Amino acid sequence: MSDRATNSLSREKVQQLLMAIGSEPMEDITPIEATEYNWHEPHYFNREQLVKLGYFTEAVAAEVAQKFAKLRRSEFNVTISSTTQHYAYEILSRLSDSEDRDYYLPFGADQEHWCGLIGIPGQTAANWATQLLGDSESEKDPDSDLSPLEESLLLDLASALVGVFSDLEKTLAFQPAKNIVRGQWPLELERTEEIFKISFDVKNVDSEKGSGAYFLILCSEMMPVAGKRNWDSGEYSAEDVPKLILGHLHEMPVLITSKLASVVLSFEELMDIQADDILLLNKSVDKPVELVVDGRTVYYGRPAKSDGKHAVAITTAATAFGDTA
Repeated sequence: MSDRATNSLSREKVQQLLMAIGSEPMEDITPIEATEYNWHEPHYFNREQLVKLGYFTEAVAAEVAQKFAKLRRSEFNVTISSTTQHYAYEILSRLSDSEDRDYYLPFGADQEHWCGLIGIPGQTAANWATQLLGDSESEKDPDSDLSPLEESLLLDLASALVGVFSDLEKTLAFQPAKNIVRGQWPLELERTEEIFKISFDVKNVDSEKGSGAYFLILCSEMMPVAGKRNWDSGEYSAEDVPKLILGHLHEMPVLITSKLASVVLSFEELMDIQADDILLLNKSVDKPVELVVDGRTVYYGRPAKSDGKHAVAITTAATAFGDTA
Protein backbone atom coordinates (compact mmCIF):
# COMPACT_ATOMS: atom_id res chain seq x y z
CA MET A 1 0.00 0.00 0.00
CA SER A 2 1.02 3.64 0.18
CA ASP A 3 3.82 4.86 2.45
CA ARG A 4 1.30 6.17 5.00
CA ALA A 5 -0.19 2.71 5.50
CA THR A 6 3.12 0.84 5.50
CA ASN A 7 5.52 3.20 7.27
CA SER A 8 5.09 1.25 10.51
CA LEU A 9 6.65 -1.83 8.88
CA SER A 10 10.41 -1.69 9.25
CA ARG A 11 12.74 -3.45 6.84
CA GLU A 12 13.47 -6.01 9.56
CA LYS A 13 9.77 -6.64 10.10
CA VAL A 14 9.16 -7.08 6.39
CA GLN A 15 12.01 -9.59 6.20
CA GLN A 16 10.55 -11.50 9.15
CA LEU A 17 7.17 -11.63 7.44
CA LEU A 18 8.70 -12.85 4.18
CA MET A 19 10.74 -15.48 6.00
CA ALA A 20 7.64 -16.67 7.86
CA ILE A 21 5.75 -17.01 4.62
CA GLY A 22 8.63 -18.71 2.89
CA SER A 23 9.15 -21.16 5.74
CA GLU A 24 5.75 -22.74 5.24
CA PRO A 25 5.83 -26.01 3.28
CA MET A 26 4.90 -25.46 -0.35
CA GLU A 27 1.66 -27.12 -1.32
CA ASP A 28 1.39 -29.24 -4.44
CA ILE A 29 -0.01 -26.99 -7.15
CA THR A 30 -0.13 -29.60 -9.91
CA PRO A 31 -3.13 -28.79 -12.15
CA ILE A 32 -6.05 -31.04 -11.39
CA GLU A 33 -8.34 -32.41 -14.06
CA ALA A 34 -11.90 -31.63 -13.04
CA THR A 35 -15.32 -31.76 -14.64
CA GLU A 36 -17.14 -28.46 -14.58
CA TYR A 37 -20.65 -28.59 -13.14
CA ASN A 38 -22.92 -26.18 -14.98
CA TRP A 39 -25.64 -24.99 -12.63
CA HIS A 40 -27.48 -23.30 -15.50
CA GLU A 41 -28.16 -26.60 -17.26
CA PRO A 42 -30.80 -29.10 -16.17
CA HIS A 43 -29.52 -32.40 -14.84
CA TYR A 44 -32.59 -34.44 -15.68
CA PHE A 45 -30.46 -37.49 -16.44
CA ASN A 46 -27.68 -38.69 -14.17
CA ARG A 47 -24.33 -40.01 -15.34
CA GLU A 48 -25.46 -43.63 -15.66
CA GLN A 49 -28.54 -42.62 -17.64
CA LEU A 50 -26.44 -40.40 -19.94
CA VAL A 51 -24.24 -43.39 -20.71
CA LYS A 52 -27.31 -45.33 -21.86
CA LEU A 53 -28.44 -42.37 -23.93
CA GLY A 54 -24.96 -42.22 -25.44
CA TYR A 55 -25.24 -45.80 -26.67
CA PHE A 56 -28.68 -45.04 -28.05
CA THR A 57 -27.58 -41.91 -29.93
CA GLU A 58 -24.71 -43.85 -31.50
CA ALA A 59 -27.30 -46.34 -32.75
CA VAL A 60 -29.34 -43.39 -34.04
CA ALA A 61 -26.29 -42.16 -35.97
CA ALA A 62 -25.83 -45.59 -37.60
CA GLU A 63 -29.51 -45.72 -38.61
CA VAL A 64 -29.42 -42.17 -39.98
CA ALA A 65 -26.43 -43.14 -42.13
CA GLN A 66 -28.44 -46.05 -43.54
CA LYS A 67 -31.38 -43.76 -44.33
CA PHE A 68 -29.09 -41.44 -46.27
CA ALA A 69 -27.44 -44.35 -48.06
CA LYS A 70 -30.82 -45.74 -49.11
CA LEU A 71 -32.13 -42.42 -50.42
CA ARG A 72 -28.92 -41.22 -52.02
CA ARG A 73 -27.47 -44.60 -53.10
CA SER A 74 -24.10 -43.69 -51.64
CA GLU A 75 -22.17 -44.30 -48.43
CA PHE A 76 -22.39 -41.78 -45.60
CA ASN A 77 -20.73 -41.27 -42.25
CA VAL A 78 -22.90 -39.86 -39.48
CA THR A 79 -21.36 -38.77 -36.19
CA ILE A 80 -22.93 -37.43 -33.01
CA SER A 81 -21.26 -34.09 -32.33
CA SER A 82 -22.91 -33.52 -28.94
CA THR A 83 -25.73 -34.55 -26.62
CA THR A 84 -26.80 -31.85 -24.17
CA GLN A 85 -29.60 -30.95 -21.78
CA HIS A 86 -31.23 -27.52 -21.85
CA TYR A 87 -34.09 -25.59 -20.35
CA ALA A 88 -36.63 -24.50 -22.93
CA TYR A 89 -36.06 -20.81 -22.22
CA GLU A 90 -32.40 -21.24 -23.18
CA ILE A 91 -33.31 -22.81 -26.52
CA LEU A 92 -35.84 -20.09 -27.26
CA SER A 93 -33.52 -17.27 -26.25
CA ARG A 94 -30.81 -18.56 -28.57
CA LEU A 95 -32.91 -18.42 -31.70
CA SER A 96 -30.56 -16.25 -33.75
CA ASP A 97 -31.17 -14.74 -37.14
CA SER A 98 -29.59 -17.77 -38.79
CA GLU A 99 -31.75 -20.17 -36.80
CA ASP A 100 -34.80 -18.18 -37.84
CA ARG A 101 -34.05 -19.55 -41.30
CA ASP A 102 -33.82 -23.15 -40.13
CA TYR A 103 -36.26 -25.78 -41.34
CA TYR A 104 -38.28 -27.52 -38.63
CA LEU A 105 -40.21 -30.76 -38.69
CA PRO A 106 -42.03 -31.35 -35.40
CA PHE A 107 -43.02 -34.81 -34.22
CA GLY A 108 -44.91 -36.41 -31.38
CA ALA A 109 -47.29 -39.13 -30.28
CA ASP A 110 -49.94 -37.67 -32.62
CA GLN A 111 -50.50 -34.67 -34.88
CA GLU A 112 -51.71 -32.46 -32.02
CA HIS A 113 -49.14 -33.13 -29.31
CA TRP A 114 -45.61 -32.38 -30.45
CA CYS A 115 -42.80 -33.41 -28.12
CA GLY A 116 -39.79 -32.68 -30.31
CA LEU A 117 -38.46 -31.59 -33.66
CA ILE A 118 -35.66 -32.05 -36.12
CA GLY A 119 -33.93 -28.77 -36.91
CA ILE A 120 -32.16 -28.38 -40.25
CA PRO A 121 -30.08 -25.22 -40.79
CA GLY A 122 -30.51 -23.43 -44.12
CA GLN A 123 -27.09 -24.48 -45.47
CA THR A 124 -27.71 -28.11 -44.52
CA ALA A 125 -31.16 -28.04 -46.13
CA ALA A 126 -29.65 -26.65 -49.33
CA ASN A 127 -26.94 -29.33 -49.34
CA TRP A 128 -29.34 -32.18 -48.70
CA ALA A 129 -31.77 -30.95 -51.35
CA THR A 130 -29.10 -30.82 -54.05
CA GLN A 131 -27.81 -34.27 -53.03
CA LEU A 132 -31.30 -35.77 -53.16
CA LEU A 133 -31.69 -34.34 -56.67
CA GLY A 134 -28.41 -35.98 -57.65
CA ASP A 135 -26.65 -32.66 -58.26
CA SER A 136 -23.81 -32.96 -55.76
CA GLU A 137 -21.55 -30.49 -57.54
CA SER A 138 -23.68 -27.35 -57.47
CA GLU A 139 -24.08 -25.19 -54.40
CA LYS A 140 -27.41 -23.63 -53.51
CA ASP A 141 -27.75 -20.31 -51.69
CA PRO A 142 -28.72 -21.21 -48.09
CA ASP A 143 -30.78 -17.99 -47.78
CA SER A 144 -32.98 -18.80 -50.76
CA ASP A 145 -36.16 -20.83 -50.34
CA LEU A 146 -36.29 -24.39 -51.58
CA SER A 147 -38.43 -25.22 -54.56
CA PRO A 148 -41.64 -27.21 -53.89
CA LEU A 149 -39.87 -30.34 -55.16
CA GLU A 150 -36.82 -29.76 -52.98
CA GLU A 151 -38.99 -29.06 -49.94
CA SER A 152 -40.97 -32.25 -50.58
CA LEU A 153 -37.75 -34.29 -50.78
CA LEU A 154 -36.47 -32.66 -47.60
CA LEU A 155 -39.76 -33.52 -45.85
CA ASP A 156 -39.42 -37.17 -46.91
CA LEU A 157 -35.85 -37.31 -45.64
CA ALA A 158 -36.63 -35.59 -42.32
CA SER A 159 -39.63 -37.88 -41.79
CA ALA A 160 -37.41 -40.90 -42.39
CA LEU A 161 -34.92 -39.60 -39.82
CA VAL A 162 -37.69 -39.15 -37.25
CA GLY A 163 -38.69 -42.77 -37.89
CA VAL A 164 -35.27 -43.88 -36.70
CA PHE A 165 -36.36 -43.42 -33.07
CA SER A 166 -39.32 -45.80 -33.29
CA ASP A 167 -37.19 -48.26 -35.28
CA LEU A 168 -34.76 -48.45 -32.36
CA GLU A 169 -37.15 -48.01 -29.42
CA LYS A 170 -40.81 -49.01 -29.80
CA THR A 171 -41.88 -46.72 -26.94
CA LEU A 172 -40.73 -43.74 -29.01
CA ALA A 173 -43.59 -43.97 -31.49
CA PHE A 174 -43.03 -40.50 -32.95
CA GLN A 175 -45.19 -39.33 -35.83
CA PRO A 176 -43.72 -36.55 -38.01
CA ALA A 177 -45.81 -33.56 -39.01
CA LYS A 178 -47.26 -33.50 -42.50
CA ASN A 179 -45.40 -30.32 -43.43
CA ILE A 180 -41.95 -28.93 -42.85
CA VAL A 181 -41.74 -25.23 -41.96
CA ARG A 182 -39.01 -22.64 -42.18
CA GLY A 183 -38.39 -19.94 -39.61
CA GLN A 184 -41.55 -20.72 -37.62
CA TRP A 185 -40.89 -22.30 -34.24
CA PRO A 186 -43.43 -25.16 -34.10
CA LEU A 187 -43.32 -26.22 -30.43
CA GLU A 188 -45.25 -24.77 -27.52
CA LEU A 189 -42.97 -25.11 -24.51
CA GLU A 190 -42.99 -24.00 -20.91
CA ARG A 191 -39.84 -22.04 -20.15
CA THR A 192 -38.72 -24.52 -17.48
CA GLU A 193 -39.27 -27.68 -19.52
CA GLU A 194 -36.13 -29.76 -19.98
CA ILE A 195 -34.96 -30.52 -23.51
CA PHE A 196 -32.54 -33.19 -24.73
CA LYS A 197 -30.57 -32.07 -27.79
CA ILE A 198 -28.80 -34.45 -30.17
CA SER A 199 -26.53 -32.69 -32.67
CA PHE A 200 -25.15 -34.73 -35.55
CA ASP A 201 -23.07 -34.33 -38.70
CA VAL A 202 -23.63 -36.10 -42.01
CA LYS A 203 -20.85 -36.49 -44.57
CA ASN A 204 -20.63 -38.38 -47.82
CA VAL A 205 -17.55 -40.60 -47.78
CA ASP A 206 -16.54 -39.10 -51.13
CA SER A 207 -16.81 -35.53 -49.88
CA GLU A 208 -14.79 -33.47 -47.43
CA LYS A 209 -17.74 -31.28 -46.45
CA GLY A 210 -20.26 -32.32 -43.85
CA SER A 211 -23.68 -30.97 -42.90
CA GLY A 212 -25.04 -30.58 -39.39
CA ALA A 213 -28.55 -30.91 -37.99
CA TYR A 214 -30.11 -31.64 -34.61
CA PHE A 215 -32.99 -33.27 -32.75
CA LEU A 216 -34.72 -31.56 -29.82
CA ILE A 217 -36.80 -33.89 -27.63
CA LEU A 218 -38.47 -33.38 -24.28
CA CYS A 219 -36.34 -35.15 -21.68
CA SER A 220 -39.43 -36.85 -20.30
CA GLU A 221 -39.89 -38.63 -23.65
CA MET A 222 -36.40 -40.11 -23.44
CA MET A 223 -36.93 -41.68 -20.02
CA PRO A 224 -37.51 -45.24 -21.35
CA VAL A 225 -34.23 -45.11 -23.24
CA ALA A 226 -32.30 -43.74 -20.26
CA GLY A 227 -33.83 -46.21 -17.83
CA LYS A 228 -35.28 -43.37 -15.73
CA ARG A 229 -38.42 -44.25 -13.79
CA ASN A 230 -41.55 -42.23 -14.34
CA TRP A 231 -42.64 -40.62 -11.07
CA ASP A 232 -45.61 -38.85 -12.60
CA SER A 233 -48.11 -41.69 -12.42
CA GLY A 234 -49.43 -40.45 -9.07
CA GLU A 235 -49.28 -43.92 -7.54
CA TYR A 236 -46.47 -43.95 -5.01
CA SER A 237 -45.61 -46.69 -2.57
CA ALA A 238 -44.17 -46.02 0.87
CA GLU A 239 -40.75 -46.90 -0.54
CA ASP A 240 -41.17 -44.58 -3.53
CA VAL A 241 -41.95 -41.38 -1.61
CA PRO A 242 -38.48 -40.94 -0.03
CA LYS A 243 -36.85 -41.63 -3.39
CA LEU A 244 -39.10 -39.06 -5.06
CA ILE A 245 -38.30 -36.41 -2.45
CA LEU A 246 -34.59 -37.17 -2.69
CA GLY A 247 -34.76 -36.96 -6.47
CA HIS A 248 -36.26 -33.48 -6.28
CA LEU A 249 -33.63 -32.43 -3.75
CA HIS A 250 -30.87 -33.62 -6.07
CA GLU A 251 -32.17 -31.32 -8.81
CA MET A 252 -32.42 -28.20 -6.62
CA PRO A 253 -29.79 -25.52 -7.41
CA VAL A 254 -27.51 -24.59 -4.50
CA LEU A 255 -25.18 -21.57 -4.44
CA ILE A 256 -21.66 -22.44 -3.23
CA THR A 257 -19.25 -19.60 -2.40
CA SER A 258 -15.50 -20.18 -2.42
CA LYS A 259 -13.85 -18.24 0.43
CA LEU A 260 -10.08 -17.90 0.27
CA ALA A 261 -9.41 -15.66 3.29
CA SER A 262 -10.12 -12.17 4.63
CA VAL A 263 -8.31 -9.13 5.95
CA VAL A 264 -9.34 -6.20 8.15
CA LEU A 265 -8.19 -2.71 7.18
CA SER A 266 -8.80 0.69 8.62
CA PHE A 267 -10.70 3.14 6.45
CA GLU A 268 -7.50 5.14 5.94
CA GLU A 269 -5.64 2.04 4.76
CA LEU A 270 -8.52 1.14 2.45
CA MET A 271 -8.46 4.57 0.84
CA ASP A 272 -4.68 4.36 0.39
CA ILE A 273 -4.72 1.08 -1.58
CA GLN A 274 -3.01 1.45 -4.93
CA ALA A 275 -2.63 -0.83 -7.94
CA ASP A 276 0.03 -3.54 -7.42
CA ASP A 277 -0.23 -3.26 -3.62
CA ILE A 278 -0.12 -6.58 -1.77
CA LEU A 279 -2.58 -7.43 0.99
CA LEU A 280 -1.54 -10.09 3.49
CA LEU A 281 -4.56 -12.24 4.27
CA ASN A 282 -5.32 -13.86 7.61
CA LYS A 283 -4.54 -17.37 6.44
CA SER A 284 -1.23 -19.11 5.74
CA VAL A 285 -0.59 -20.67 2.36
CA ASP A 286 -1.05 -24.24 3.62
CA LYS A 287 -4.58 -23.60 4.90
CA PRO A 288 -7.48 -24.77 2.74
CA VAL A 289 -10.08 -22.76 0.85
CA GLU A 290 -13.55 -22.87 2.38
CA LEU A 291 -16.68 -23.68 0.36
CA VAL A 292 -19.64 -21.96 1.99
CA VAL A 293 -23.34 -22.79 1.64
CA ASP A 294 -25.91 -20.60 3.40
CA GLY A 295 -23.27 -19.14 5.72
CA ARG A 296 -21.75 -22.47 6.74
CA THR A 297 -18.56 -24.14 5.59
CA VAL A 298 -19.44 -27.50 4.04
CA TYR A 299 -16.18 -28.44 2.29
CA TYR A 300 -12.50 -27.59 2.33
CA GLY A 301 -10.29 -27.61 -0.72
CA ARG A 302 -7.36 -26.03 -2.46
CA PRO A 303 -7.15 -23.69 -5.46
CA ALA A 304 -6.89 -25.40 -8.83
CA LYS A 305 -7.74 -24.74 -12.44
CA SER A 306 -9.80 -26.58 -15.01
CA ASP A 307 -10.40 -25.76 -18.67
CA GLY A 308 -8.87 -22.31 -18.28
CA LYS A 309 -11.03 -21.39 -15.28
CA HIS A 310 -10.49 -21.06 -11.55
CA ALA A 311 -11.55 -24.18 -9.64
CA VAL A 312 -11.38 -25.73 -6.18
CA ALA A 313 -10.25 -29.31 -5.62
CA ILE A 314 -12.20 -30.75 -2.69
CA THR A 315 -9.95 -32.20 0.01
CA THR A 316 -12.22 -32.77 3.02
CA ALA A 317 -15.80 -32.25 4.15
CA ALA A 318 -16.63 -30.16 7.20
CA THR A 319 -17.81 -32.24 10.14
CA ALA A 320 -21.53 -32.81 9.67
CA PHE A 321 -21.59 -29.62 7.60
CA GLY A 322 -21.59 -27.81 10.91
CA ASP A 323 -18.48 -25.62 10.87
CA THR A 324 -19.34 -21.94 10.69
CA ALA A 325 -17.73 -19.99 7.86
